[in-house]
Amino acid sequence: MTIWRRILVEKRAAIIPLALGVLGNIAAYVLWVYPLGVKSAGAADRATMAALGVQNAEREFTAAKALVSGKARAEEALSTFYDKVLPADMGSALRLTYTTLPAIARKVNVRFVSRKIDTDPPKKDARLGVLKTHTQWTSDYESFRRFIFDVESAPAFVIIDEVTISQQDPAKPLSVTLSMSTYYRLGANGN
Repeated sequence: MTIWRRILVEKRAAIIPLALGVLGNIAAYVLWVYPLGVKSAGAADRATMAALGVQNAEREFTAAKALVSGKARAEEALSTFYDKVLPADMGSALRLTYTTLPAIARKVNVRFVSRKIDTDPPKKDARLGVLKTHTQWTSDYESFRRFIFDVESAPAFVIIDEVTISQQDPAKPLSVTLSMSTYYRLGANGN
């Protein structure tokens, strides 16, 4: 008899319960512990995914609130622009170009020469009309630079579309042609 067989025969009373215990432990691990571990790991993964989902939802909610408040601020700014900055009608737009611009020019020593007004007919269902003004001025370069700065810094809503500067004789002042636009609100009937 070999040594292992002899040990099994002589110590059978101790080895069989030990072997059954090891087999029982293996069976318990395979049938209970391992499935519970997998289930527990799956629950932890689901909890992590749920936490990430909550963070994403909170981030989207914050972005949506910012969008709503940004839209409200934009609507408020647009309302202020329409009510306080934009000329109320064509008459106000004409007064803006007839009085405000020459007053600014006198302040900075720019001489007014001529003016031509163009109005585009309003398009159907338009909310704004356009008044285009083509003016000619004479001055030295520094005065004209200050004039442009003051026009663009003034609260009056005027867009400078084109500037043409010419000088026929170096001893004479610059001749400046300035094309400007301003928009005004149209009434309910398009006027």
